[in-house]
Amino acid sequence: MTIPTPDFNRQLCNRRQMLKSATCGLGYLAFAGLAQQQAQAGPLAPKMPHHPPRARRMIFLHMRGGPSAMETFEYKPELNVREGEAGKAKNRKLVSSKWDWKRRGESGLWVSDLVKHQAEHADDLCVLSGMHTDIANHTPAMLQLHTGSFAFTRPSMGAWLLYGLGSENQNLPGFVSISPPLINGGTKNYGAAFLPAVYQGTAIGDIKTPVRQAKIGNINNPQYTSTLQREQLDVIQSLNERMARRDPADSQIDGVIESYELAFRMQSELPAVMDLSAETQSTLESYGIGDGKPSDNFGRQCLLARRMIEAGVRHVEVCDEFWDQHGGLVKGHNARAAATDQPIGALLTDLKQRGMLEDTLVVWGGEFGRTPDTARKDFDGRDHNANGYTMWMAGGGVKGGFQYGATDELGYEAVEGRVHLHDLHATILHLLGLDHTQLTYRYAGRDFRLTDVHGRVVSEILA
Repeated sequence: MTIPTPDFNRQLCNRRQMLKSATCGLGYLAFAGLAQQQAQAGPLAPKMPHHPPRARRMIFLHMRGGPSAMETFEYKPELNVREGEAGKAKNRKLVSSKWDWKRRGESGLWVSDLVKHQAEHADDLCVLSGMHTDIANHTPAMLQLHTGSFAFTRPSMGAWLLYGLGSENQNLPGFVSISPPLINGGTKNYGAAFLPAVYQGTAIGDIKTPVRQAKIGNINNPQYTSTLQREQLDVIQSLNERMARRDPADSQIDGVIESYELAFRMQSELPAVMDLSAETQSTLESYGIGDGKPSDNFGRQCLLARRMIEAGVRHVEVCDEFWDQHGGLVKGHNARAAATDQPIGALLTDLKQRGMLEDTLVVWGGEFGRTPDTARKDFDGRDHNANGYTMWMAGGGVKGGFQYGATDELGYEAVEGRVHLHDLHATILHLLGLDHTQLTYRYAGRDFRLTDVHGRVVSEILA
């Protein structure tokens, strides 16, 4: 895939100066038309996919810390029978599932009462119970989940999607990360690495800041009119362009140029997208939004994600913390489900009612799963498990009411329908119209891709 060059932007900047040296009024009328051309032809403009896509956009519901499959979407009755028996390792005992399970929907998919709102959408869920990854520590596992590599700095999946497909709205960021974590890789989880900087994600807030307080800084300028801001930006961009000509290999300069232009355009649209007051009270309540509600923060994230993809953002990630219950499993998982389950159910309902679920890929999961045993004497905890865990997908061309793969009868490791993260990434790209073997970027003398030299499209889950 060829990379859009910044030549058009540089020519446009030169033409701005010519226009401004002519008559001011007519110059800016002409400039308005040029700005529209830039929006259509810039590096974030929509690009042709490799093949007809099943999904146009994606929302990733990141459950940081690793939710337990045997408490959510993979029924393990054998654990209930054998609780207290010796586990695989010394001094470890098997732990039963702590919630009731039922078959849900017409498909009869097993889902626990812990996630009862998601259970209502069982017929839309494609449950991947044969997931496995390479490492069971949070930071490297999160980096591998987001970038395909735990050892090296690589572009995030969202950056690859934006690089490959562009964005459908030139007045908004094409890739947004809402409430991203400050640790476990931090900005690398939504960064562009060696891809041109324009493809990195735009963060809204962070995991420690309630999303209702999160803002994108300096989105409004109370001192200057739009025309005066444009003139000021033209001067700054002329300096940036001069620097870019001195060092054409430095994509960061081009990224700055494009980000300034995007920031200028965002002023007209982003505040309205982030303003939830336009939503009805019943919609806010359906997402669990309200003062004092445990679901208020994540509900706002999910509703913002829907509003953003509806406005043309290509990829949105929302993040919850923290499913890492080595102890206090019941209390901890109950708290995380109370915070996220209703908003996720509402998001799926909302997308479906708006006719958007069929071409929106929704992905749920953490960086790994949890063990079926514990060293705790109170049997109220589970530890990290990278060998077998569960994620789910919905919409966007996947089979609904379908469970693919399984771990062994106790949940230690994936034994059927094994899906590595490289396979998941290849499948996500495929659903969005991209061939993971062709979506490449040449850097340091070799071609890189999200899946490196691995990955297969999991065709068994395609609708």
